[in-house]
Amino acid sequence: MSLVKDIAPLIHGEIMEDEASLLRASKDASLFTVRPKAVAHPMNVEDIKTLVRYATSHTDVSLTARSGGTDMSGGPLSESIVVDMTTHFTRIGRVTGSSIHVEPGVYYRNMERKVRKKGLLMPSYPASKEICTVGGMVNNNAGGEKTLSYGKTERYVEELSVVLADGNEYTISPLTPTELAKKMKEKTFIGKVYREMYALLEKNYDFIHSKKPDVSKNSAGYYLWNVWDRKTFDLTKLFVGSQGTLGITTNIKFRLIKPKKHSALLVVFLHNLSSLIGIVEYLLAYQPTSLESYDDHTLALALKLFPSFVKKLKTNLFSLGWQFLPEFFIMARHGIPKLILLAEFSGDTKKEAISQAEAAQNAIKKWNVPTRIATSKDEQKKYWTIRRESFNMLRHHVQGKRTAPFIDDFIVKPMHLEKFLPGLARILKKYNIDYSIAGHVGDGNFHIIPLMDLKKEHEHTIIPKVSKEVYDLVFRYQGSSTAEHNDGLVRSHVLPQMYGEKMYNLFKETKAIFDPKNIFNPRKKVNFNWKWSQEHIAHE
Repeated sequence: MSLVKDIAPLIHGEIMEDEASLLRASKDASLFTVRPKAVAHPMNVEDIKTLVRYATSHTDVSLTARSGGTDMSGGPLSESIVVDMTTHFTRIGRVTGSSIHVEPGVYYRNMERKVRKKGLLMPSYPASKEICTVGGMVNNNAGGEKTLSYGKTERYVEELSVVLADGNEYTISPLTPTELAKKMKEKTFIGKVYREMYALLEKNYDFIHSKKPDVSKNSAGYYLWNVWDRKTFDLTKLFVGSQGTLGITTNIKFRLIKPKKHSALLVVFLHNLSSLIGIVEYLLAYQPTSLESYDDHTLALALKLFPSFVKKLKTNLFSLGWQFLPEFFIMARHGIPKLILLAEFSGDTKKEAISQAEAAQNAIKKWNVPTRIATSKDEQKKYWTIRRESFNMLRHHVQGKRTAPFIDDFIVKPMHLEKFLPGLARILKKYNIDYSIAGHVGDGNFHIIPLMDLKKEHEHTIIPKVSKEVYDLVFRYQGSSTAEHNDGLVRSHVLPQMYGEKMYNLFKETKAIFDPKNIFNPRKKVNFNWKWSQEHIAHE
C-alpha cells in the first residue's frame, strides 16, 4: 500500500514520502529516531478530517501531529503518518480583549510579537520560545521561566477546536452542569465522549483527585483531576498535555495577561551546592517572577562560543566583552561557579523591581556568595540567552558526545532537594555519566542532561538502568517524572509506577473513549512499549 498514492487525491495539502521529508520527521530533540511512512501537510480542517477517516478505515495507519519538532520525549515520532502542522496551520487571529485565537503551527515568537504590541503576553513559554510552536506548547502543557509566578499552559487555554476519532471537528470549552447535561444528550460522537467521561470521572471522583501529583507542575499522564470539580466540566484540561493522543488540535484560544513592565535580575554565583537549598528558600520568600539556573558546563560552553552570542544578542564583540566584565572579575577571584541562579523581580516601576532585587540580595548575604543585580534589558538578556540556549548549545556543540535527555525533567518539592540531590549525584557518579544542570530551581524542577556517546553500545545498556534508579528516587520523594517535557517514548513506561495500576487503567479507559482504534499518536501515554523505545534510540 502506498499511502501517498492513496491519500494525495483526497486532500488539498501535500503528502510526501521523499527521503528528505522522512528524515526530517524521523527526529526531534529527543534521543530517538523513528522513520515514518509519510508526512502529510494538511491545508485545512477538511484535510485533517479526511486523514482521520482514512486512518480509521485502514489497519496499521496512525496519525501523529507535529509542529516545531523541539520535543525532548519523542512525542511527535511515528512509524506511520506524521501530520506536519507548520506548513499551513499558521494563522494568527486578532487580539480580542485579553484573548487570541491561533492555529497550532504558529511559532510562539510570532504570536508573542503580535500580542506584545497590545502590552499583553501568554506567559507559559518554554526556554525554546524562539523555535517552538503553540500547538506543541498546548499538547505538552509547556512551562518555563515564568511558571513560578504565572503557571503552565493549562491555565491559559480557554477553548480548543479538535478533530476527534469520528472525523469531525468539535469546539470544547468549560461547561456548567446544565450545559454538560445538554451535551450528554447529543446523539453524536462528542455526546458519547461526554457521557462516558462524566461516568468515569464521577464514579472515581475521590480516587482521581487523591492521585493528583503533589508538586507545583506536572506533565505526566492525563490530568483527569482537572476536568470535573462538580461545578465545571472542562475537556480542554484533558487535551492540554495529552501529546495528541486523543485527537488533533486545529485551533486554540489563549487567555493573555498584562505583565509588569519593569524587571531587575539578581544573579547568584554558587561555587558549591551546599548552600543551594537555604538560598532558594530565602529567595522564594521575596516572590521572584522567575528563579532559574544553569551550571558550569553551560557557562563554559557559552564562553567558548562567545563569538556566536554576538549574533544572538545583536551586538558586537567589544560591547559584549564589556558586558561580561563583572563575570570575568568574579571568576578571576572565585573561580568558575558550579551553578548560577537567576532571580527575576518585576514591578510597575523600575525602582520597585530594583528594590525587590536588593532586598533579596541583602537576605542572602549570610552565605557570603558573589551576587550582582542586572538592571538594564541588555544586561539581563545575556543571562537569559545562556539559560534559554543551554540545551541547544549542548545539543549542537559538544564534541564526541551528544545530549541524551532521558532523565531531563523530573520535579520534587524544593523542601526535599537537600536529600534528593546528593542521591541523584550518587546515581550519576555510579554510572560515570557526565551531565549538565539547568532548569527551574524555584519549582524543584531540574533539567539533568546526560552527555553520552551513543555510538557505544555500553551507553545504550545503561540508559534503562539509570532511568529506573533516578525515577525510583523521584517517586520516593513524591515527585513527578516530568514537570514540562511530557511522557512520549522516553517516560510513558513509568506512569504505572508513578500513579499505580488503578489510575493507569483509568488513563487507558480515557484513551479508549476518545480513540477506540488507537489512531492518534500510539505508544505515548498508554499502550507503550519500553523495549521498542529503547530499540529506537539513535546510534549517533
